[in-house]
Amino acid sequence: MRWKNPWFDPLKYHHQLDGFRNLEPHLRKPGDVERWQKERKAQGLPHPPGGGYAAFTRQWWQKAELKGTDDRVWWLGHASTLLRINGQYLLTDPVFSRRASPIPFAGPERKTPAPLRINDLHQLDAVLISHNHYDHLDRSTVGQISRRFPDTHFFVPLGLKRWFTRLGIRHVTELDWWQSFSWQGMTYTAVPAQHWSMRSFWDRNRSLWCGWIIESHPLRVWFSGDTGYTEGLADIALYRGPLDVALIPIGAYSPRWFMSSHHMDPQQAVTLWQQLSRPLTVPIHWGVFELADESLDMPPQELLAALNDKGEEGQLFAPLRIGQSLPISKILV
Repeated sequence: MRWKNPWFDPLKYHHQLDGFRNLEPHLRKPGDVERWQKERKAQGLPHPPGGGYAAFTRQWWQKAELKGTDDRVWWLGHASTLLRINGQYLLTDPVFSRRASPIPFAGPERKTPAPLRINDLHQLDAVLISHNHYDHLDRSTVGQISRRFPDTHFFVPLGLKRWFTRLGIRHVTELDWWQSFSWQGMTYTAVPAQHWSMRSFWDRNRSLWCGWIIESHPLRVWFSGDTGYTEGLADIALYRGPLDVALIPIGAYSPRWFMSSHHMDPQQAVTLWQQLSRPLTVPIHWGVFELADESLDMPPQELLAALNDKGEEGQLFAPLRIGQSLPISKILV
């Protein structure tokens, strides 16, 4: 019975007096951050991708082309995707700036360019935000969206609405885990993820983190957000029913002893994909920012190896080029 899973236990509520918490314990211990930083500095990690960054970009990047009217998903790099469903356009965690940082001269820098600009879009109906980390919530990109598309609706997890209203954004819906909101023929449900939030030294876990289930008959899409792997994650993704499309992270996993609490590796992503009954899946959260110790080209290599190890052909879970798109209506036949 899935309702015995701790994710669904109402007695283990995720609210605390000083913020929010995961419902499954994390594995990090005091001193782990310092140990990781010391080890990565000593080893000079992360190493450049094989052949260098320019070669990686040539292999894994293309300009996004927004043609057609069919239901479709574009991977825009990292956790940014563009969905076209029933004529509506949705963005997940749009970050198109040069750095994922509060300051323009330091912090994680893009290693691959954004495949489109906000001005390339002729329409944008909704934006889904998973949490407030700088590689998922970018003030400059949000500002560009609000200026070009002032009627865009932002869906955000609990505790983040005020951040948007301070920027003058009018259409913001803030949801807690398991809450749903129907808007323009679609239903948006915020669901748990195994992660954390922090945007300054003073606001750790003061806002919630989440994944999103997007439903528009007959299509059901799960954007996992940023999450570690847990035994209950498949139940969360299937909370509203079987999935047609999933957006699952495969990057920022090394070293596994440190990152596994909040990021899944490609092997875990394949396990999860199998538990979800193999929906069409876009592997996300790689290819742009060097946030962990693996090289930029390691996530797709390890994903393909994991699929092979499990005897999977992987056509429904293949790494895309940044900017590449896939039709998502054909799988409904």
